[in-house]
Amino acid sequence: MIDAKGIEALIAPSLAAMGFRVLRVVFTGTGGQRATLQIMAERADESGMTVDDCSEVSNAVSVLLDVADPVPGAYVLEVSSPGIDRPLLRPEDYQRFAGFEAKLDLARPVEGRRRFRGRLLGLEGDAAKLRVTDKLSLGEATTVLVPLDAIQRAKLVLTDDLIAATNPVARS
Repeated sequence: MIDAKGIEALIAPSLAAMGFRVLRVVFTGTGGQRATLQIMAERADESGMTVDDCSEVSNAVSVLLDVADPVPGAYVLEVSSPGIDRPLLRPEDYQRFAGFEAKLDLARPVEGRRRFRGRLLGLEGDAAKLRVTDKLSLGEATTVLVPLDAIQRAKLVLTDDLIAATNPVARS
């Protein structure tokens, strides 16, 4: 089995020195499928990733992996940015993107639900705070605290507000 955390620990210091942060490392393709090592990275200064940035990260990671050889056999290396409707992977992401809409899929129910969609209000302790207005809340805005350890998958929702906030022309 491929140690994704070990690969992340291997590449993170070099990428940090280059001004990047590793967000996620995933290895897929066991059982006869094409093996793929996916690296998601972002700029440490939180400005947008470019194609050139992804290429720079790919080249650096390739060299590190060639030397350490943590993946036996052939595989494809994919380097990507998190994109506008990025996944929320770390507790600080819930603070950083407070005010934007997010969708959360849970590993276990919270308040009888496994899915929430609403405006992020940041963190409260070890829980994401979310303002939800939907059919299940009968159109009333309710505030929900979702424990971070209950969240299986979370991502920002592509909205006009998010697009405007990430558009460099609109920010200048």
